[in-house]
Amino acid sequence: MDIILLKDVENLGFKDDVISVKNGYGRNYLIPQGMGVLATESAKKVLAENLRQRAHKEAKLIADARKMAEGLRDIEIKLNAKVGRGNKLFGSLSNADLALELNRKGFSVDKKFITVPGTTIKNTGKYVAKIRLHREVNAELEFEVMGEGGAE
Repeated sequence: MDIILLKDVENLGFKDDVISVKNGYGRNYLIPQGMGVLATESAKKVLAENLRQRAHKEAKLIADARKMAEGLRDIEIKLNAKVGRGNKLFGSLSNADLALELNRKGFSVDKKFITVPGTTIKNTGKYVAKIRLHREVNAELEFEVMGEGGAE
């Protein structure tokens, strides 16, 4: 069964992609949840026309995402957290903490587009997060988790 995605679906595809899925998955999950529509010939023609009209806008979005990726390479992020024995954090840090810090630095990135190693960070040290800025533009952000007061 061919489906046109109406939203980004993780591990499946992005909005406006035409994908093939099993009949039950499309009929019982994707279509009722509003994530996709049946890819009939007329729906494919409408999609093609919409994509042609959006091509120029898409080029601008990609350029903006690349510019933001360049800016992310230049910033330095240090997150402070309370530390116990062995540089182990009390609690943990996640993508939400990193998104909050990025917003403070002037970069508006939603937390769901940030992937930190192991989903949560429980020790001090240097880490690399992956940030999806656009379907074609991904950035890597190096950051450091430090003990309270800057001592590791």
